[in-house]
Amino acid sequence: MTRTSDLSRPIRAAAPKRPVPTLRPHRRDIQGLRGLAVTLVVLGHAGLPWLAGGYVGVDVFFVISGFVITSGLLREAERNGSASLRRFYAARALRILPAASLVCVCTLVGCRLFASKIRYEEFLHDALAGGLYVMNVDLAVSGTDYLQEGGAPSPFQHLWSLSVEEQFYLLWPALLLVPWKAVRRPWLRVLPPAVLCLVSYVLSVRTTAASPSWAYFGLHTRLWELGAGGLLALCAAAPARLPRAVAAAGSWLGLSAILASAVVYDADTPFPGHAAGLPVLGALLVIAGGCRPSPSGASRLLGLRPATWVGDVSYGWYLWHWPLLVLVPAALNRTATLPLSLQVSAVALLPAWASLRLVENPVRFRTSLRDRPGAALGLGLGLTSGVVCFCLVAASFPPTISSGVRSPALAESLAAARDPGDRLARLVSTAGNRLPANLSPALPDVKKQRSAVYRDGCHVGYGATRSPDCVYGDPASREVVVLFGDSHAAQWFPALDRVSRDNGWKLVSLTKASCKTADITTRSGGSAYTSCDTWREEALRRITELRPVLVVAASSEAAEPVHRMSDPSREWTRGYERVYRRLARDAGAVAVLLDSPWPKGDAVECAARHPLRLGECEADQRDAIRSPTLRKAGETAARRAGAEVVDPRPWLCPPRGGCPTVVADTFVYRDESHVAESYAGRWPRWYARSSGSWALPDERATASGARRRPAAVPRRGAAGCHRWRGPRR
Repeated sequence: MTRTSDLSRPIRAAAPKRPVPTLRPHRRDIQGLRGLAVTLVVLGHAGLPWLAGGYVGVDVFFVISGFVITSGLLREAERNGSASLRRFYAARALRILPAASLVCVCTLVGCRLFASKIRYEEFLHDALAGGLYVMNVDLAVSGTDYLQEGGAPSPFQHLWSLSVEEQFYLLWPALLLVPWKAVRRPWLRVLPPAVLCLVSYVLSVRTTAASPSWAYFGLHTRLWELGAGGLLALCAAAPARLPRAVAAAGSWLGLSAILASAVVYDADTPFPGHAAGLPVLGALLVIAGGCRPSPSGASRLLGLRPATWVGDVSYGWYLWHWPLLVLVPAALNRTATLPLSLQVSAVALLPAWASLRLVENPVRFRTSLRDRPGAALGLGLGLTSGVVCFCLVAASFPPTISSGVRSPALAESLAAARDPGDRLARLVSTAGNRLPANLSPALPDVKKQRSAVYRDGCHVGYGATRSPDCVYGDPASREVVVLFGDSHAAQWFPALDRVSRDNGWKLVSLTKASCKTADITTRSGGSAYTSCDTWREEALRRITELRPVLVVAASSEAAEPVHRMSDPSREWTRGYERVYRRLARDAGAVAVLLDSPWPKGDAVECAARHPLRLGECEADQRDAIRSPTLRKAGETAARRAGAEVVDPRPWLCPPRGGCPTVVADTFVYRDESHVAESYAGRWPRWYARSSGSWALPDERATASGARRRPAAVPRRGAAGCHRWRGPRR
């Protein structure tokens, strides 16, 4: 008598003489493969130098998950004649949610006690995203934010892979059921998921080049990896019939592919894309090699007790290790060195083992829950709701940051002073050692400020080769001013934007992440930053077409050339000079802003840790200059090209001693190197009045109704030479 259920057709026909190996409820080799995958991930996160590609362990996890859940659906269909989506989702809830919810709550408590106070709101957001299993989408969106680049990682960041799996679980079972109900031939039932996996792979390859963050975190680019494991489960009868020697060789080859990708790949490998094919194929070969009733080769090795024990705690180890790697150094007030990270990773096995014994196993093997899908789903919903409620309650009690007495308002003090430059110098020299009670904006909001070049996408990222047409100030003006350089030029945009609007200039912004003004090919992410060279040439061509009255050029002094320099000072000077001479040829005047002094690490984070001892965050002036060689080279090249050299040190540092992080009521820096927008925006009015540069509109011309003209626009002298009155140094 044959079965008549919807799911019976692919299973009932031509029953095999021996059980299909993929339907075995437990595979020790797969458990050992889990142990290997989590070990690669943990050691990679710990920073082991020769395992920089340990992140491929996540791809192995994806293949295993796809294989296991598809095999589970097949087992249920074979046992009961049907597969229940309700029971499937209930089982997933019991397996995943208890431990994940516990880790989310404990991590948030750790953030409250030890992590950055100014990022507490961000951590709450991440905890919600992780608890609702949309962390991958959240990271894909924030991954395009250049200003977040240098920030410490979130302790919830690792939950992105769990989010991808949960989203896959919502889609995959239904995708299997539809063809089973509609199609009779087994090989045709495999076709729809196979086509979907192929589409996902193509999207992964294309998106990796166009949008790396979406490629890495997106379900649409990762689905093929989980789907590959599912397709192997559907076709597992074929590898089960392979000769023993062939299966053993395949398993060893697959294990070698996984280990090779972990060793050869690094942070600069375009991933996932084509590169993900190696670990995915390796995982498939290992799993296929173990489909025989008597596994051999690498499958036997992975089935040994040490490997399977790590596999048993793999889920908990993955959940616990990352928050501990982030929070423990902060709790100990120590730098996350390799020895410390390895110790923390090993210690993370303890909560992983405890959560397995006390939380995971008691919940998922509890008969009253396992046999009652409704109760299991209710528990899952309750746990998710509990995490959300905990986050909402925690948001009502943000941590406080201590502060001292009120300080004078910087903008008002400079506006009222007869000599604003002298007034600023005194404020910088007498800066306090405590956060002022009237800090504006509040410390948690300093990093959130975004000038228009960032909000409008005008400061382009690493992959861009051309800046969009971004015009500010007075777009109709014939007097064009260009801001040219990297993010250390873009940091002064608020000041130049205000001056341009006041003077009726058209301001064109041409800035790119980490792209130096020198005509030198630098290194970015371990390889040649060729997109910078292409962008720089394109920007110089546009400047030639614009014929601006003034170009303000600036770039960071942190740079690593691709080729070793025999005489760095001479070669950097020539690289800067080639560009500055082209600018001087095409523009009425050129002002080269030297790099701003750097604070001691992330100034905002440091101030949050030491709000009453800001001296801990101040860098001595000798240490605040990032590269004296590049600084001297840029200054020399600018003078040779006839450009005006502007040194911003007097705006941020006293004549001697440390450079303060707070001046009056305004924070000076937004991170480890950039000037805060609030401080840069205070600059033009006081400096214009003290030096005559970056001048405000001529008051008499404005009062008489004549067209406003920038007082600092270069004018031709008697000898026919352009001259620009630059700021006094």
